[in-house]
Amino acid sequence: MLQRHEDNPVIEPDDVSPSRDGYLVLGAFNPGATTYNDEVLLLLRTAETCVQEEGTIRVPIYRFEDGEGYPDIAEFDRDDPDVEPKDTRGVTYNGQEYLSSLSHLRLARSSDGVHFTVDDEPFIYPVSRAESYGVEDARITRIEGRYLINYTVVSRDSWATALAETTDFQSVERKGIIFHPENKDVAIFPEKINGMYHALHRPNNSGFGKPSIWYAQSPDLIHWGNHRCIARPRDNRWESRKIGGGAPPIKTDEGWLMIYHGKGDEGYSLFGLLLDLEEPWKVVRRADEPMLVPDTPYEEEGFFGKVVFSNGIVEKDGTLYVYYGAADETSCVATADVDSLVRSF
Repeated sequence: MLQRHEDNPVIEPDDVSPSRDGYLVLGAFNPGATTYNDEVLLLLRTAETCVQEEGTIRVPIYRFEDGEGYPDIAEFDRDDPDVEPKDTRGVTYNGQEYLSSLSHLRLARSSDGVHFTVDDEPFIYPVSRAESYGVEDARITRIEGRYLINYTVVSRDSWATALAETTDFQSVERKGIIFHPENKDVAIFPEKINGMYHALHRPNNSGFGKPSIWYAQSPDLIHWGNHRCIARPRDNRWESRKIGGGAPPIKTDEGWLMIYHGKGDEGYSLFGLLLDLEEPWKVVRRADEPMLVPDTPYEEEGFFGKVVFSNGIVEKDGTLYVYYGAADETSCVATADVDSLVRSF
């Protein structure tokens, strides 16, 4: 149902410059997407680690001062008894955890939606302790002449969803955390419905069920309520463990099209569902089979294999450009005719 582009991956780690000396880019993936001034813009999750030196363990950190964040490096002696390695994820030193990689958001630009140039500097990066373990997985919603950017913030206090706003992709106004821990996969609808803003979100479920897609509404984009669960994982090999929303929904004649991800025994795959145009908490239809499964080398092998994960979609002349992260390492694109995609399930 989704046709991979022959030039995939369209962005690889080597296409992105490190944000400072001593850093190494591990991944450029899970891009949010929009159009601006006749260009396709991607907001890449850019994961960085440190170049290692013999006898030491070096990890990326951010230092915070006067509302700004500065990338830095923490270095530990491998023989120090207070250093406790944590597999590949980082180390613990004197009771504090340090991650082996941190992410920020980097802009990439294209005139054709396939061939991109990546900015040299980060666009959104950690500036507070709520973001001390990085910022990840942006979604971009164009609404009322502005661009809303929501993204996951990570710290020792867990993860949450924050909101920022821009009109020119040069300056950003941060609005703060809008969905409390532990909540991510937020997708804000591109228009008001009955005078309210609407969003999908994915609270973590450590109780009786599995992580599912929820709905919420807001008068001001900050205060969200009327929460309800609208779609749960199904007992199949693609989404038996959890599901979560993707890019902001696309409006079609038959309903709001949401391309969401499911995780099961087959890794991460992409599915489609339709939501009612006036009551977007109601599911009209839901695909029984995935639209895209990881079955190419760049999707099956990478930093975290068997992953296709989309949080950015652009519509151009009736064609959807679905941007997705592959194996938590690269960015790719697949296309489909909007009407054909909606009728396929």
